[in-house]
Amino acid sequence: MNKLQPVIFLMPVITLILVVILYFILLKKVEDRAAFARFVFITTILAFVLNFAWEIIQLPFYKNNVYDVRHISFCALATLADVIMVMLIYFSFALVYKNAFWIKGINIQRALLLILTGGIGAILAEMKHLSKADWAYSSSMPIIPLVNAGISPVLQFMLLPLIIYHVSLLLLKPFRQE
Repeated sequence: MNKLQPVIFLMPVITLILVVILYFILLKKVEDRAAFARFVFITTILAFVLNFAWEIIQLPFYKNNVYDVRHISFCALATLADVIMVMLIYFSFALVYKNAFWIKGINIQRALLLILTGGIGAILAEMKHLSKADWAYSSSMPIIPLVNAGISPVLQFMLLPLIIYHVSLLLLKPFRQE
């Protein structure tokens, strides 16, 4: 975290607006609105918890970062952007598959597409933030050759969305009447 400029909030705010719009579009199309709303709530909370933990754990991979209030606050802010992206990915897949609960029918092909989408998105985001000097890696960050993105944030978005969606679905089951 080298510097925090107001422009860094522009894309997350635009993306948040898009996520809210997609939520309401999907809410209108789903049969069980209460279950969908609970699923989204569970997914949002779980996305925050798991991404915040990941952000805290990977903090040593970034330059000039220590476990103090300033840096942990920055991790919380980054986590909010992560949550927005987790929801954007989910809602986008829901539109593509025309099913708000598409995660119930996940197969290897869809899982790989989700992993690839998360990985590519993370690489593009890392490249953008590194080029703008929003943050910089320490020498301990493993780097992906050719794209020069850190492996930790890329793995974060390759693995966590799939885990979050699946666990959210499992946590929703006790509330569902099927």
